[in-house]
Amino acid sequence: MQFRMYILLKKLTLHNDDDVELDKNLLTDNTMSNNNWFKRIKEGITTSTREKKETPEGLWYKCPSCKNIIPSDEHIANMLVCPKCEYHEKIGSEEYFHILFDDKFTEIAADLAPSDPLNFTDTKPYKDRLKASQAKTHLKDALRAAEGKINKQKLVVACMDFTFVGGSMGSVVGEKIARAVDRCLEIHAPLIIISKSGGARMMEAAFSLMQMAKTSAKLTQLADAKLPYISLLTDPTTGGVTASFAMLGDLNIADPGALIGFAGPRVVQEPIRKDLPKGFQTSEFLLEHGFLDAIVHRKDLKEKISMILESLKVETTSKA
Repeated sequence: MQFRMYILLKKLTLHNDDDVELDKNLLTDNTMSNNNWFKRIKEGITTSTREKKETPEGLWYKCPSCKNIIPSDEHIANMLVCPKCEYHEKIGSEEYFHILFDDKFTEIAADLAPSDPLNFTDTKPYKDRLKASQAKTHLKDALRAAEGKINKQKLVVACMDFTFVGGSMGSVVGEKIARAVDRCLEIHAPLIIISKSGGARMMEAAFSLMQMAKTSAKLTQLADAKLPYISLLTDPTTGGVTASFAMLGDLNIADPGALIGFAGPRVVQEPIRKDLPKGFQTSEFLLEHGFLDAIVHRKDLKEKISMILESLKVETTSKA
């Protein structure tokens, strides 16, 4: 209420004193809720369209968790994390690449794009859905992979984008992870996969489900070469992604408050007919029950991963 009063008073000072006369006695705590707290002594006061000023969009950010409102610049400076409740806003592959890599990075299989082998149609053809998502997000598919350096150590990162068909896993996602693993084997570098997905892509049916086995097999090759694989689970990570590569890390870490599970809470609750524990399927719940190794704040992500890789003494030079 005090903030609103401040804005109202500030707006009123833009008018001439002859136009509006404030009654200071009406601005007491007892009458702040009363709408008649000022007297207008002139009728027909207008402001020309040219003189009207509108607040530009995007100046403020309202946290969807705690409803705290902060300047957008402050929110961006805090890596899109609410400073009050530490709610981690969803970010995409481009943001993660800039957080993790030192400076430059090279994308792997950047031109790989999905097809429609089944000619699938639901409410609209799958081909049209893909074209619409590509035009809206400027992405080829729901995952991008890149290689670069993290604190001067070689690293390959595969990151999912939830904005592309809900981050669903199709054949391109599986193939890009496979190529990321191949690149790790080639340059002898560790791998990080950042998961953010609604699960398998139903429009590709069995082709999508095959990616669960394909990615798991490729990660076995990485393990045989004794190269570390760190899985970062972010909000949300569900379905076939959780049931495959997202939970196969040598270290499984997560964002604070991330939703992680196979099926949604309601789907789990209906057959057992019991209330689920508080915080069920959150990263904190999974850490407490041994499914995660750590929860890492976004601002600490680069340094923590760098420290882990350093402690594992990963040899970053190519094999002879």
